[in-house]
Amino acid sequence: MGRSFTIAVQYLASSLILMMGLNLVGCSDSASVNPVVELASLIVTTGTTDATLQPSFHPATTNYTVDLSTNLTSVTVTAQPAVTGDSVTINGEATTSRPIPLGGAGTTTPVNIVVSESGTNSRTYTILLTKADLTGNNSLRSLSISPSALNPRFDRNTLSYEVAVASTVDSMRVTPALDDPAATMTVNGQPATSGQAHTIPLRDPGLSTILTITVTAQNGTPKTYTVVVTRAALGGNNNLQSLTVSPSRLDPAFSPSRTSYTVNVDGRVDSIAVTAAPQDANARMTIDGQETRSRSIPLPVGPSDTEIEILVTAPNGTQKTYLITVSREALSGNNNLSALTVTPGALAPAFTPDQLTYTVDVATGVSRLTVTATVQDSNAGLLIDGQGISSGQPREISPLAPPGSDTVITILVRAPSGAEKTYRVTVKRPLPSSDAALSALTVSAGILNPGFAAGTPTYTVTVPAGVDSMTVTATKSDPNAVLSSSGSVIAPAGTLTGSVSGSLGLGTTTLFTLAVSAQDGVSTRQYTITVFRDSR
Repeated sequence: MGRSFTIAVQYLASSLILMMGLNLVGCSDSASVNPVVELASLIVTTGTTDATLQPSFHPATTNYTVDLSTNLTSVTVTAQPAVTGDSVTINGEATTSRPIPLGGAGTTTPVNIVVSESGTNSRTYTILLTKADLTGNNSLRSLSISPSALNPRFDRNTLSYEVAVASTVDSMRVTPALDDPAATMTVNGQPATSGQAHTIPLRDPGLSTILTITVTAQNGTPKTYTVVVTRAALGGNNNLQSLTVSPSRLDPAFSPSRTSYTVNVDGRVDSIAVTAAPQDANARMTIDGQETRSRSIPLPVGPSDTEIEILVTAPNGTQKTYLITVSREALSGNNNLSALTVTPGALAPAFTPDQLTYTVDVATGVSRLTVTATVQDSNAGLLIDGQGISSGQPREISPLAPPGSDTVITILVRAPSGAEKTYRVTVKRPLPSSDAALSALTVSAGILNPGFAAGTPTYTVTVPAGVDSMTVTATKSDPNAVLSSSGSVIAPAGTLTGSVSGSLGLGTTTLFTLAVSAQDGVSTRQYTITVFRDSR
């Protein structure tokens, strides 16, 4: 039914086209249409892939060839008609897809595909399946190893190779790949897969391991590739590459061929770090019996000699011993000062390291003092009045004992050995002065009568009528006293001289009064100057 309907449609369409053509050109010839019988597709499948048709499929082309490898035993042929309802037979079997068994190597298997319509029309397609002959290809396409490299470089026609590896390499990865996938191979007698890596254990250092890769062609012809892997012998290098200590340094300077050294450290060093490295990275090394490349070695208390042994064992077992003798000095007993100063004031006697006691005189008004001490041995300890301080750093002593009392300052120096020495500075601060006298007294005009004397409190001065003012200047015997005039301070403590001025009346007397209060706040003294201005 389907085929008849299709033919009818095709016939009507053809008639319509023919009639249109006749009308256009005015032709009266008759025409007929033959139904098309052909394939829409033709595929040969080898497992999971499609084989290549020669030539490429076209519905109008009916003869094809396909070249197949020798290892195939069958293929599947699939043919689809161009018109639904047309029948297809493959090698006489009504089907659109069927497996086709293949003959032996070098044989050709024909496949006939017939597509027919319900009438008498049909078309036959022919495929010749040609299976390749067994080949004699027994070559490798590639051969790689890891680590190292083949010598010479791989060539399929070169059968013998050498490989050199370090003594530490104990296995080799070999990856061979076949030139003919249908060939077979073995690695050291064991079946192997093309392109797959194989791990081969190597013999001991100094020995060679022989690897064989045998390739057998499809026709049974074998070929053997040989790789000789030589593992380097264990080295005999038992030298050190470097050797250092901290603190201090080796004496003499390090040399790989020198095995004995000395190191001097002062008495404060209680341990020493030793760092060493062998020339051969595969050598073993111990420092005082411990397998390490760096170690801190404690040193005995007090002056001593300590031996440190560095043992290097080469890969082949030979050994070399390096010896370091560490000499620790006795701790210094230097507990001297190199300098001692005070501010304000000065030491008496002048400082010397062996002089332990000193005095310093300061003024009554000084209530603090700075002491600076410097030790001879930079490793010695320093305490001033019981408090630790760095050498050369000033220390303020405050407050000092009251006036009339002494302040004793102790400077203790402790040597690295623990020996101590104490320096003492006695600061003498006197009682406040009771001196309320003047040491000088002058007037700007005229003459004092009597002449000035510290013990004379009263003076007179006569000036002519032309002098209308007077300045009195006084100097204190003790600068710490206070000088006043008429209740006003004209020379405070610390100022030695003061003055006072006043106007003089014509024909009258003017009184200048000076009062001196001693530092002790108790003793006082008054001086008066009576000035007469003549009226003539």
